[in-house]
Amino acid sequence: MNNILGRALRHKRSTLLVGAVVMAVLATAACSAVDATDSASTETAAVTTGIDLALFADDAIVGDPETVDCTLSGGTETTCYEITISGYPSTYEVGPFCPATTETSADDAGIWFDGDAVYDLDGEFIANLAETYGDDGWKMYDEDGNVYVTDTVEAFEAAARPDVDPEYQNYCIEGSLDFLDGGDPIESTVLIPTTPVVADSASATSGNSGITLDGIVIAEPAPVDAILGAYTIASFDDCGGHFNPFEGYHLHGSLGCGENGDASDDETAIFGYAMDGFAVHSAYTEEQLANVELDECNGHTTEEDGYHYHANSAEKNQVLECFIGETVAGDEAAGGPPADAPAGGPPAGEVPGEEPNE
Repeated sequence: MNNILGRALRHKRSTLLVGAVVMAVLATAACSAVDATDSASTETAAVTTGIDLALFADDAIVGDPETVDCTLSGGTETTCYEITISGYPSTYEVGPFCPATTETSADDAGIWFDGDAVYDLDGEFIANLAETYGDDGWKMYDEDGNVYVTDTVEAFEAAARPDVDPEYQNYCIEGSLDFLDGGDPIESTVLIPTTPVVADSASATSGNSGITLDGIVIAEPAPVDAILGAYTIASFDDCGGHFNPFEGYHLHGSLGCGENGDASDDETAIFGYAMDGFAVHSAYTEEQLANVELDECNGHTTEEDGYHYHANSAEKNQVLECFIGETVAGDEAAGGPPADAPAGGPPAGEVPGEEPNE
C-alpha cells in the first residue's frame, strides 16, 4: 500500500499552501451545525464561501463558468455555477493500467481496488487471482505468461460494460484516450452551488459525487461485483482513475493526485469539490484519523477551510458516501454530465461550525 501511495503522490501539484487547524467537528447523525452556544467554535470557524474557481488547474475548465439560477433539492432558489470540465486530467499522466505479462512489475502497471483492499496490479497479482478470490475460474494469461488485455476499441467496448461479452471474460480491461469517440476527452457540464447551504439531513450520494480541480469527474463506485463476476479486472491507474466508453476518464479512488497546495500535519490538501459545493480534501492516513473526528459524511470544520469533506481511502471504492448540502433538484440537473452522473447545486441552511441563519 505504501508503494502505491508513494507512486501516486508523485503526481501532486503544489501551487497553494493550505494551513488547517481543527476548530469544530460535526457530531450529530444529521450532520447539523455545532451548538450555537459554543462561542469558541462559532467565532473562529471560517465561513464557507463556496467554489474558488482560481484553484482549478489550467485547462481543467472548458470555456468560462456561468452563474445561473437554480433550484435545490430542498426547494431553495439560488444561483449555481455551470461548469464544463475537460474530462482529462491536466496535472498528471494517465496510466499505466494492465500488466503486459505475469512478470510485469508494479512500476509498469496500475492498481485494483475492490471495496476491501488496494492491490498493485502487477504480473504476480494476475497470476494469483484464483487464490486471491478463491475461484479456479480465474486465468487471465496464456501459457507464455502474456496477460489478456483489451487492446482494441472493439475489445474495450465489449468488456467495459455491465454485461461483459463472454469472449472477454478473464481479460484485464484497459482503455485509452484513443479508444474514445474521435480520440477526444468526454466533457461534462455540472451545476454546483455558488455558495453551499446545509440540508436538513445528510443524503446518500447517487451517481457522480463531484469534480476534481484538474478537470475530471469523481464517479460513483465501480460495479465491483459485476466486474469480478465476469472474471474481469477493470484496471485503475495509480491515481485511482480509468476509462469507460461513456464517461471517458473518471475517478473512483483518491490517491493524492490533482491536489492544489500542501497541508499541515493536521490536514490534507484540497483536490476537488462535491456536487453540493463543499470542498473535497484527500484521504487521511490511519495515523491522522486516530487524531481527528469526522462526521458521517467524512467531513469536519477547520479554522482555515470551513466545512469540507475528506475522501475515503481508495480501497473503499467510494470517494464520498453522502452530502450534507443540498444538490440541484430534478430535471434542472439534466443536460450536464454524461451517462448517469448527477449535477449538483447550492445547499440551503447554515454552514457547519456557525450559528444557524435566522
